[in-house]
Amino acid sequence: MTDAGNRLTLETTKGNVEIRLRPDLAPNHVARIKQLVSEGFYDGIVFHRVIEGFMAQTGCPHGTGTGGSKYPNLKQEFNDAFHVRGTCSMARASHPDTANSQFFICFNDARFLDRQYTVWGEVVSGMENVDKIKRGEPVKDPDKIVKATLS
Repeated sequence: MTDAGNRLTLETTKGNVEIRLRPDLAPNHVARIKQLVSEGFYDGIVFHRVIEGFMAQTGCPHGTGTGGSKYPNLKQEFNDAFHVRGTCSMARASHPDTANSQFFICFNDARFLDRQYTVWGEVVSGMENVDKIKRGEPVKDPDKIVKATLS
């Protein structure tokens, strides 16, 4: 698989995070991420839910975990990729087909999420910057995505 057009860079307040997008695993979710990045949706969005030893979640325009984009929710694309350190996966409500714009990056293995959440990418560099993101539910004075870009 070529990485051309499937690299997402998150410039965060803690440093850059490079993510390899995996359209082979979740083509519709990757297409949504690309669409939102191209529209500047993620620029300025905070990491609103960050749980030590588990994951950092972002992608809510309200910064609370209650919102999504203007587009309809996505049908799940559960796949065989594991939720391990550096995995990027879509957040959702209790119904499987409610992913929209929110996603999370795993700090550690979270295999109990396997085949229940849609994995769409993996951190390939900058995981040490993910590790520095302020923790909390909600996070006081949260870190954010300054700018998201594709290459």
